Amino acid sequence: MTDFSMSLATVSRHLATTVFLLAAGAGAALAQSPVIDAKRIVSVGGTATEIIYALGQGDRLVAVDTTSTYPADTANKASVGYMRQLSAEGVLSQKADLIVMEAGSGPADAIAILKASGVPIATISTPPEASEIGNKIRAVGAAIGKDSEAEKLASDVEAKLKTLETEISALPEPRKRVLFALSLANGRVMAAGSHTTADAIIGLAGGINAVSDVQGYKPLSDEAVIAAKPDIVLVMNGGAMHMTAEQAFALPALQATPAGANKAFIAMDGLYLLGLGPRSAEAAHDLAAQLYPGAVKPAESKP
Repeated sequence: MTDFSMSLATVSRHLATTVFLLAAGAGAALAQSPVIDAKRIVSVGGTATEIIYALGQGDRLVAVDTTSTYPADTANKASVGYMRQLSAEGVLSQKADLIVMEAGSGPADAIAILKASGVPIATISTPPEASEIGNKIRAVGAAIGKDSEAEKLASDVEAKLKTLETEISALPEPRKRVLFALSLANGRVMAAGSHTTADAIIGLAGGINAVSDVQGYKPLSDEAVIAAKPDIVLVMNGGAMHMTAEQAFALPALQATPAGANKAFIAMDGLYLLGLGPRSAEAAHDLAAQLYPGAVKPAESKP
C-alpha cells in the first residue's frame, strides 16, 4: 500500500471536506466555505497564480506550476511541473492546506488522487471569454477568503476593459485580420480559431480573427492559410513553441498572405497575451497599439 492509499471510509470523509469552486456563466459559486486561513497554497495555472499575487497573497503560495511565470517572484516558489502533467506525489509533497487549480489541469488519475487526499481543492473555471475575467478574479478571491479585495480588483479590471472598448470602437475600418499561430509543427500552421483565448484578446484589441470559422486550435492546410488573408501573424514569444518572423515567413503559405508580403509579425509574452486575467486590458491595449500604430498610443509602461 502506498502513502496515498486510503480506506473507502477515509476517502469519503476527506472528500466531504474538499472545496469545489465553479466560476461559470453568472459567476462563482462555492460548494462549501473557502479555506480562509490557508497558509500553504499550491496554485496550478498561470492566471490563477497571477490573481493570487494581484490580491497581495503571494506569500501564502508554497508552490506553483510551470505556466505560472508572473510576477517574477514565482521563480522563487517550488515547482509542481506542467499543469497538464502533474504528479500527485509532487503536489502532495508540498503539504498544502489548499490547492487552487485551473480547470483542465491533469492528468485525470493525478487529479483523482489529489481529490481523494483530503487537501481542499478550489477548481477555477477558465472560459475563453473576456467577459468572464472579472468572475475568474472573484472566484479565486472567494477560494482564498479575499472576497472584498477580489471584488475591487475585478471591478478595476472591468472598468479598464470598458475604457478600452470605447477607445477601440473609435478605430477606423477596415480592421486588421490577425492569424494567431501557436506552432509550425510539420510545416503546418496550428492556428487559434473561435472559442479560444487568442480569439478573445484579438477581439479586445480591435482585430479580426482571420480564421474565426475554425473552432479551437486546429492545423491549417496551406490553402486555408492563404484564404484567411491575414494582415498580421501573432505568436507567443519565449517557451517551447517560440517562433521567429523568419521561421514563420519561410512557409510558402504565409509568404503568400498580406502578412507575408509586409513581414507583419507580432510576438508577445504568452501569459500576458493569453492569460485573460488582471493584465488583460493592458495586454489588449499593447496589441492594439501594434495593430494600429498611430491610431492607438502605446502605454507608457507595461505591467
